[in-house]
Amino acid sequence: MREDNVIVGLWTMEKVQAKNMLVNKGKEFCEEIGCAGEGRMSSSSKIYMDYNATTPVAPEVIQTVNEAMQEAWGNPSSSYGAGQRAKEIITEARQSLARMVGGQLQDIIFTSGGTEANNLVIHTAVKYFRESIKQRHDGLEDQKKTLETYPHLIMSSIEHDSVHLPVEHLVKEHVAEATFVPVSQATGQVEVDDVIAAVRPTTCLVSVMLANNETGVVMPVSELSRQIRALNKRRVASGLPRILIHTDAAQMIGKGQVDVQDLGVDFLTIVGHKFYAPRIGALYVRGPGITTPLYPMLFGGGQERNLRPGTENTPMIAGLGKAAELVNKNCEVYKAHMMKIRDYMEERLKAVFEEQGIHFNCRQEGTRRLCNTSNFSILGSGLQGWRVLSRCRTLLASVGAACHSENQPSSILLSCGIPYHVAQNALRLSVGRDTSKEDVDLIVEDLKQAVAQLL
Repeated sequence: MREDNVIVGLWTMEKVQAKNMLVNKGKEFCEEIGCAGEGRMSSSSKIYMDYNATTPVAPEVIQTVNEAMQEAWGNPSSSYGAGQRAKEIITEARQSLARMVGGQLQDIIFTSGGTEANNLVIHTAVKYFRESIKQRHDGLEDQKKTLETYPHLIMSSIEHDSVHLPVEHLVKEHVAEATFVPVSQATGQVEVDDVIAAVRPTTCLVSVMLANNETGVVMPVSELSRQIRALNKRRVASGLPRILIHTDAAQMIGKGQVDVQDLGVDFLTIVGHKFYAPRIGALYVRGPGITTPLYPMLFGGGQERNLRPGTENTPMIAGLGKAAELVNKNCEVYKAHMMKIRDYMEERLKAVFEEQGIHFNCRQEGTRRLCNTSNFSILGSGLQGWRVLSRCRTLLASVGAACHSENQPSSILLSCGIPYHVAQNALRLSVGRDTSKEDVDLIVEDLKQAVAQLL
């Protein structure tokens, strides 16, 4: 017994030493980049304004992840204490996420991230169409023709690559057909009438993001869903499968209200690293397997009701749940702060660069925008966005999406009707929960000196 106590004591000491080492390494890293609070970088180092690309993990979330690693290391499918604690944590996180989007606990399926969630929806829609046609086929000639055709998907032309590329792949493999609906050059939005006009008898999915990551423009998803649901009543009556509705809400969560009841969607993608959570995601499904179909892409141990098997990543799920809890409590505060800072930033930019010439891209009157996002171009030859950023000493930002080529203007801006010479000068600044007016003043001065070098 004495030997056991010594072993347990040594093991506990090793845990404490390991934890202290991680904390010290974290402090060293923060000192290196100049961290100052939740995700901020001090004025003596760098100022981060690329929160649409990714957010830092909130301190409360880091603490929750750390506690889960220590206290809930067991397999959630096991009956002993550590396993049951892991299961409890997963249930609590699922509840927080459901509350965040206005759904039910059973509607949340954990995934590795937004890419997996989006792919899961797309493959489900295609399979659901084929299965529905097979089940309803009763020898009628028009249904025979439908059975012989490809399922058809509709999405906006400005979707994230994790929607755009899987659909393109299905088209290339002759598995499906697709229509990419362009946005309006007047509003930067996908027009509902244009989506409805693209519907065919074989349409199985409409996918339109809730807000665009580059322009910040919010899409009319609620109105689109309302019209698709009305259309579905007529389709079902005529023996056609209903059209499923999906929105990728990666950019909206934590910056504005997200309510699946108001949105009227069947699927909604949740991406943790866009709202101060770890790199993990989830998919909202309205009554998975009952009201709304969902077919797994993976097969294994039966976790997530066989819809997404694999032993659950408890610490990351715990962190996602904590981040959702923070959004549930503070979303309006976050939104008000970020909007105030963004508006102040645009005022300062206009004041400093008005004589030089500045164009705010996709800031049309009457169009809703994300509270934290500003896309603008400082006009002039040689002031391409990537060139300006390369001369900045303090600012950390981007010319658009993280996967976007810096040497070419954004295809999204071009599709919104922004002239080529303006689009190639574009910069996207996205502020965070802790971005201050002092940060804005510093980065505007930084941009001013960068432009001066290039003129």
